[in-house]
Amino acid sequence: MIKDYYELAKPGLVYGNVIPLIGGFAAGAQAAHAGSFSLIFPPLVAAIIGLAFVMGSGCVFNNYIDRDIDAKMERTKDRALAAQRISGASALLYGVALGIAGFAALFAWTNFLTAAVAGIGFFFYVVVYSLWFKRRTRYAVLVGAVAGAVPPVVGYVAMANRIDAGAWLLFAMLFIWQLPHFFAIAIRRADDYAAAGVPVVSIREGLRPMQVKMTILILLYIIVAVLFGLAGYAGFAYLAVVLLFGAVWLALGVQGFWVEDALAWSRGMFIMSLIVLTATFVTMALTAVI
Repeated sequence: MIKDYYELAKPGLVYGNVIPLIGGFAAGAQAAHAGSFSLIFPPLVAAIIGLAFVMGSGCVFNNYIDRDIDAKMERTKDRALAAQRISGASALLYGVALGIAGFAALFAWTNFLTAAVAGIGFFFYVVVYSLWFKRRTRYAVLVGAVAGAVPPVVGYVAMANRIDAGAWLLFAMLFIWQLPHFFAIAIRRADDYAAAGVPVVSIREGLRPMQVKMTILILLYIIVAVLFGLAGYAGFAYLAVVLLFGAVWLALGVQGFWVEDALAWSRGMFIMSLIVLTATFVTMALTAVI
């Protein structure tokens, strides 16, 4: 039962956003010319814990909303709500508790702007994406990407306490990165989404248009990530990593036009997207600190 509640908050998704948050926080600390580590550490911990609880809350509500379609898909049919191991009322109470705890931490130990940015991401994920767009349009991924682009911005404003060019570039980076990342998932899981009646792009448009879009988006990601470094928010090592890993990701995307096994290719694209994200934001954090 405890494991079911734990997984209801989608811990893999939550943990995966800690690195972008830390990268954004380090860039925000550099932009704000922050002082000693003793001054930086408390808001960093608060931002990580607070956003983790807010994201966990959003994931619980998403699981509640999607419990009917989750039951129709192979990869999600064993989720606690879809399999009815947890009641809807218990899940809602759990989601509310996580949300209160998360926003309280952000309000108390970071600043109002940080909590507000997290709140915008929560609203887009739960209300705009999960409740409305996901089942109605193939463009729902664009709305979901708004919520997914929030974590590094939360980290940035937790230290900088302002929305400036650095915050917008971080948002743009994550927004663009999510699209080829999700398209790779959608290609692999097209049958699942079709069975659940979810109108994802890969089902409606076919493979080749998706590959063209993914290639263009990866190129846009590299450009925005480079602009972030050139604007002075990260150092030379960051730029080198972005160009190196971005080039590998782009080459893999272009290779997709000639591969015969689209499923194997999409899996490689998915894995490479995670490598690119991790390398980019780890280096961003390290170069900002150094």
